[in-house]
Amino acid sequence: MKNGIHPEYYRTTVRCACGNEFETGSTVKEISIEICSKCHPFFTGKQKLVDSAGRVERFKRKYAKFNKASTETKTEA
Repeated sequence: MKNGIHPEYYRTTVRCACGNEFETGSTVKEISIEICSKCHPFFTGKQKLVDSAGRVERFKRKYAKFNKASTETKTEA
């Protein structure tokens, strides 16, 4: 191995938004994450809705208009 070309390696604390913390090794001293294995639906078995940049809200608005138009045409017939 050549000297002076490798990054520093630290004992790192990883902090999740749910409050979970654990240690690992990394070239970064501290890491903040949004979802970890303690709160991710795949590992917990619970369905949790994660709204990323308002996608869920836009989806609901889009299909609310579709559903409204669909019910209006049924009542007219």
